Amino acid sequence: MKMLNRDDLKGLKLSNPIHFAAVGFGSGLAPKAPGTFGTLAAIPLFYLLAMMSIEWYVATLVITSFAGFWFCHATSEAMGVHDHKAIVWDEFVGYWITMLPVLMLYPENHQGQVIPVIWVAVGFLLFRFFDVLKPFPISWLDKKVDGGFGIMIDDIVAGIISAVILFFMIQYWG
Repeated sequence: MKMLNRDDLKGLKLSNPIHFAAVGFGSGLAPKAPGTFGTLAAIPLFYLLAMMSIEWYVATLVITSFAGFWFCHATSEAMGVHDHKAIVWDEFVGYWITMLPVLMLYPENHQGQVIPVIWVAVGFLLFRFFDVLKPFPISWLDKKVDGGFGIMIDDIVAGIISAVILFFMIQYWG
């Protein structure tokens, strides 16, 4: 697969750990659908994070969200583009938020056990649906909030909405 060309990535330094994290460890460099590739790259990391207790998982969500404000802002500034499509740390965090109900409702399965793959896939689809279509209030946040917080907040809200829907789906069908 061909990556984005050098002009598209002006100011990005993959040797900078902040930039490298912001572009999802390289997953955001896909020329088509970088957000989808970023979300896919978040799945194996979710499985690692899922080995934590719920309390540590939530703490990690808070830390990765705040870190994302900084990562995304610094990388966006360096690239001279607000919310460049290669910046996908927000997709990582949004997906991890989406998956919180799986860990809450399958506590016996998450610490070192198999997490139901169906819910990993459904979480992926729900998050991508809300991240791509951006219904209100996600679209408003995407357009009106600037900086690293602005890059992150629409995906955080998409993750929260997806998590609520996933919670009820698991309750009903799980």
